[in-house]
Amino acid sequence: MSAVETTAAPASDGGPRLIPAPRFVVGLILPILLAVGWEAAVRFGLATGRLMPPPSRVFATLWELAASGELARHIAATSLRVAVGFGLGVVAGTLAGAVAGYSTLVRRLIDPTLQGLRSIPSIAWVPLFILWLGIFEESKVALIAVGVFFPVYLGVMGAILSVDRKIVEVGRVFRLTGPALVRRILLPAILPAYVLALRSGLGLGWMFVVAAEFMGASEGLGYLLVDGQQLGKPDQIVAAILCFAVLGKITDGLVAAGSAPFLRWQDNFRRED
Repeated sequence: MSAVETTAAPASDGGPRLIPAPRFVVGLILPILLAVGWEAAVRFGLATGRLMPPPSRVFATLWELAASGELARHIAATSLRVAVGFGLGVVAGTLAGAVAGYSTLVRRLIDPTLQGLRSIPSIAWVPLFILWLGIFEESKVALIAVGVFFPVYLGVMGAILSVDRKIVEVGRVFRLTGPALVRRILLPAILPAYVLALRSGLGLGWMFVVAAEFMGASEGLGYLLVDGQQLGKPDQIVAAILCFAVLGKITDGLVAAGSAPFLRWQDNFRRED
């Protein structure tokens, strides 16, 4: 166990005892070091901090936005868009991936088209969605759903195709019905890959919301980015980027924590340094 992951605590025999520090503490070491280093570089005149503001200016901007209530409003607008788009993308991606993975005919029919559509950049969908759905919330949510759909679809289809045929044959030997085979064999087998697909889709959802909020949004973290770029406020731009990073990490952690109880049966290799 490394020294950075341990703290000293009194043991029963009077000597020091090392206990593991929380994982998030270790994860904060690198960003804190980078922030302190850049702050010191600006304070000592090694950098101007004009285009890349120091953390003190960024946190001052965040404080001003929070005190005025703007930050909460922008975070709520962006989070709602991501939540709705994520839900729609997950449902569509799961259904399409499950059908394509289970049926060879369906896979040969729809997979080439979906693979081609997957290569289209997110910003290329913007004019079409504005034309179809207008400039309001529907087009923004649709764009986010598209971003979430493809990793979920690929994850589910690939997980089903990678299920060991021998396991399925064992289920058939025990005369499991179709629903029972899915519930007791297929679902546990694809669940780890499905969780990874959800996390990948969620990450793309946060990326696509930026492009979505470029479509004439009047609120949201993407709006803060555009506003900061137009008014020459690099501290506001970095503050919005920091909010995206924090929100993305929190939501990813929620998905991982929510799925952990369903993956306790796994006996994977884990190296403890």
